[in-house]
Amino acid sequence: MKKLVLLGALALSVLSLPTFADEKPLKIGIEAAYPPFASKAPDGSIVGFDYDIGNALCEEMKVKCVWVEQEFDGLIPALKVRKIDAILSSMSITDDRKKSVDFTNKYYNTPARLVMKDGTVVSDSLVELKGKKIGVQRGSIHNRFAEEVLKPLGAEIKPYSSQNEIYLDVQAGRLDGTVADATLLNDGFLKTDSGKGFAFVGPAFTDVKYFGDGVGIAVRKGDALKDKINAAIAGIRENGTYKKIQDKYFDFDIYGK
Repeated sequence: MKKLVLLGALALSVLSLPTFADEKPLKIGIEAAYPPFASKAPDGSIVGFDYDIGNALCEEMKVKCVWVEQEFDGLIPALKVRKIDAILSSMSITDDRKKSVDFTNKYYNTPARLVMKDGTVVSDSLVELKGKKIGVQRGSIHNRFAEEVLKPLGAEIKPYSSQNEIYLDVQAGRLDGTVADATLLNDGFLKTDSGKGFAFVGPAFTDVKYFGDGVGIAVRKGDALKDKINAAIAGIRENGTYKKIQDKYFDFDIYGK
């Protein structure tokens, strides 16, 4: 009888293993210096669209979210050494990044824009950028775009650790402008007191070579977590949670076509 009880207990413990595995907290990497997608509230907590979407996805997957802050250019290395399980930090899906990580389906898609002093004329050819100092966030798709497209036109490209540092130097006149996500620039700079006197100039940038197929969540190569997150993205899109979060931050459809 004791043997039967022992065997029964072992069988139950084996059956319960997947449940415990499923309940393991999901460590999500984020850079909290990218409003309105992720930033710090006065009390030190993380707020923003990315943060809310991540929490909604964890709720949909019935797992606990653990947020790990990291500078943007350190996110993929942190993922590879298993410091985090996923990256949810407005990371665009590009062929170059796909060599290192797997991406989920997109959870939003917006173009890149250039911000300079209001009244600055920049044509579609961008020739007016010759000799201009343009700030970009190091390790971002905008960094690569600026180096490969704007620099050959004569622009001087200045990489920074965070977009907030760029705003300070644009405002102080140490930079002539910056190129980044249009929504980020609009909400994080142009709509603020610091952004007074500045505006979008030139064309919208949407080249798939640089800006990919939207913004997704990065996981390690071959990780089955990708499929679970994709199902969760579809779930919050269908049940209205995504729209509720979107409407909290934007007055347009950020998901895109």
